[in-house]
Amino acid sequence: MPFPLGDILGAPEQPPFGVVAGAALIALALVMVNTIWRVVRNAITIAHEGGHAAAAVLTGRRLRGIRLHSDTSGLTIMKGRPTGLGMIVTLLAGYLTPSLLGLGGAALLDRGYVRLLLWLCLLLLVPILIMIRNFYGLLLVVATGAAVFAVSWYATAPWQALFAYTGVWFLLIGGVRPVVEVQLHRRRGSGMRSDPDQLAGITRLPGGFWVFVFLLWTIGTALAGAVLLDLIPASALPWAGPA
Repeated sequence: MPFPLGDILGAPEQPPFGVVAGAALIALALVMVNTIWRVVRNAITIAHEGGHAAAAVLTGRRLRGIRLHSDTSGLTIMKGRPTGLGMIVTLLAGYLTPSLLGLGGAALLDRGYVRLLLWLCLLLLVPILIMIRNFYGLLLVVATGAAVFAVSWYATAPWQALFAYTGVWFLLIGGVRPVVEVQLHRRRGSGMRSDPDQLAGITRLPGGFWVFVFLLWTIGTALAGAVLLDLIPASALPWAGPA
């Protein structure tokens, strides 16, 4: 019996605008309500550390493992030169990746590929699961994968769409808050081992410059994602030219 690939991926389908807008409001609440954010921020951490890990491998560094902690922090353990272009790319990837994944997800949803997006999420979690080196991280990745699998396999199409759109909006909107948080930690003097400060040590550019780069990226991708998902018109973007 042939493998039912068509059944798993599903046909392209565009949900009503109310689902898109409602998912955006849900994601905004997840990011803005502190008690909820302290839990769901773990998903951003998975993407953040996954970005470090992928960049490390692509730039020829030796990846030793990933640790995810209950305070929503994470650590990617690698071996290689502590300076140079490869290290710069690896450090940049952390804060860039959640928003990049959100933008890629928005592009898939723009074409109606809801189930394909859910299965790609599961596929991306596999290498992270393999590289996890602590029990909490293992539990967190397994629980995340189980939730995505349950929705992709058992939920009806409307619920799959709401879940997928909420997840994409969460990555787009939620990518901004950690950048703001790291700057607040830096101002208090408690973020000196942060990615921006490590980049400052390598490039001689101040950490505040890198925070600004991350902020431009996360806000810009959130706006681009909103255009792809038809929540705002392209003409409303600040960099859009005259019609």
